[in-house]
Amino acid sequence: MKKKRWYDYLWIYTPVYLVLGMFNILFAWLGMIEFLIPLGIALFGGGKLFCNQYCGRGQLFDLLGNRLKLSRKKTPPRFLSSPWFRYGFLAFFMTMFILMIITTVHVFSGAQDLKQAVTILWTFKLPWQFAYHGTLLSPGVAQFAFGMYSIMLTSSILGFVTMVLFRPRTWCVYCPMGTMTQGICSLKEGK
Repeated sequence: MKKKRWYDYLWIYTPVYLVLGMFNILFAWLGMIEFLIPLGIALFGGGKLFCNQYCGRGQLFDLLGNRLKLSRKKTPPRFLSSPWFRYGFLAFFMTMFILMIITTVHVFSGAQDLKQAVTILWTFKLPWQFAYHGTLLSPGVAQFAFGMYSIMLTSSILGFVTMVLFRPRTWCVYCPMGTMTQGICSLKEGK
């Protein structure tokens, strides 16, 4: 039996993150870990090490799909791995991220009130007032957290659905962070 390493348990991060965000939305700031670390590893010579070894979400889908047999283990449609889809999804994802930042800046500046809602699939708004209990900090801090939690919850749902329908780590095929790190690696190699 293969000896477990510390990073084999990073799958725990995703469910803990999602549960903590239900009780206090400010925990959603921890989602920045999954944005900054993969980019940092790719920029400083680690390539796709995060995706291949440290991604807790990928590990979680692997665990649910393979060990718990929640995956149909079917080959995903080719379009999911096509460059036009992956880069199109990345562009859409980045647009949503930028809109989240703009909303956060408006709340920080007082031009807009705090929206205590989590948006699933960037369309369906769920009232999420129960997860925000106020803070001594600007409401903009909470606004960013609501947006980050929305992104993380949406990507988890998309990953779970594609895990059930296809192979366990189908999300990894079109994950925006994976696409960005792959792009960084290609630029560094001069391709």
